[in-house]
Amino acid sequence: MRLLTERHPAPYRTPYPAPLLPSRPAPSRVAVSADDVGRLLLRATVGLLLAGHGAQKLFGLFGGEGLAATGRGFTHLGYPPGNLFAGLAGASELLGGLGLAAGLLTPLSAAAVVGVMINAMVVTASNGLWGTNGGIEYPLTIAVVALTVAAIGAGRLALDRLFRRRDGGLPEMLFALCLGGISAAIVLAI
Repeated sequence: MRLLTERHPAPYRTPYPAPLLPSRPAPSRVAVSADDVGRLLLRATVGLLLAGHGAQKLFGLFGGEGLAATGRGFTHLGYPPGNLFAGLAGASELLGGLGLAAGLLTPLSAAAVVGVMINAMVVTASNGLWGTNGGIEYPLTIAVVALTVAAIGAGRLALDRLFRRRDGGLPEMLFALCLGGISAAIVLAI
């Protein structure tokens, strides 16, 4: 009974003087982490390269052929009317790539990228995996990067930091995958 009535020191107290305990500075809310820089590098590199591909298709920039020539190529690949589908692909690459690069509306940007990359994989699937044979290597990689960014979020160095659902997650990744898949299926069905 005596044990129940005795006063014991609180369990969080230590026998050591406070200055001997290691102190850890409180995390800063302003500091930029390596994680944020890494996400920015990934988004900016892949997003801007993909936006460049879209600009090649739409405007003939960066050595591209422009919409008319790309449209003829799309018709040859089985996407008539070629100009319409070349415009859709170019706009998806340009806007989706810029959105990823800026970290703006990341799940929606990722969905645009995934949709166009699924179509690119369908076109190149008969060539196997490797890009040296014209295979699905490049579009598969771009689609996986877009889904990954949707899953992990764009990071603190992104315009999405202004929105409520800015941190990514499984719902955001599934949204990008489903919307991209549905848009690709619609294009393939036409």
